[in-house]
Amino acid sequence: MATLENAVKMPLLSVNTGVAETGTYKGREARSGIFKRPSDRPLRLSRTGLDGDEQADLVHHGGPDKAVCVYSYRHYPHLEQVLNRKLPMGAFGENFTVDELAEDEIHIGDIYAVGTATVQVSQPRVPCWKLAMKWGLDELPALVTETGATGFYFRVLEEGEVAPGELVLLERHPAALSVQEANRIMHRDKKDAEGIRRLLAVDALADSWKETLNRRLAKIEAEG
Repeated sequence: MATLENAVKMPLLSVNTGVAETGTYKGREARSGIFKRPSDRPLRLSRTGLDGDEQADLVHHGGPDKAVCVYSYRHYPHLEQVLNRKLPMGAFGENFTVDELAEDEIHIGDIYAVGTATVQVSQPRVPCWKLAMKWGLDELPALVTETGATGFYFRVLEEGEVAPGELVLLERHPAALSVQEANRIMHRDKKDAEGIRRLLAVDALADSWKETLNRRLAKIEAEG
């Protein structure tokens, strides 16, 4: 691992949490934890997430591989234009709003120090209908996915306390397979068998992604 003295450091602008709230989507009530707000105090980060944070759908959100949702402030200006409004930190349901860090520059398996915790990139985020519910724009999840501005997840390797400040890169995964490339393989070029194999070879990839990609690869090979 790199030492803290020579490691790459990037701003952590905001740490955001929220409890599940009820919203309305296509005429139906739905509960979601997407309504995050910046915390005004340091928070404990455990293997399953931040103190005070909540998810309503524990099948698709939360858990060890998705303990922390991360989104780059680089994407805010474009999405503010799309939504025609100024957006607060945590606007896209992320726990960490970061800067100088985007999907083409971060790799599955990269390890960071944040506060007294250590975290590892596990998978891209998959934007869902809850973004549409929050901002009243049905096409927003598809837009985010198509532009690659999805965000990503951290798993927690060492628990600790976190607050706005810095993310410190400790170790870049040797496969150097970016979140952007993982998104391409999963969402656009779904029959790229070689790409699927490269992604599956990354030991740090989240289990749910491995299961999906293994099924897809088996089907491709059976058809081939």
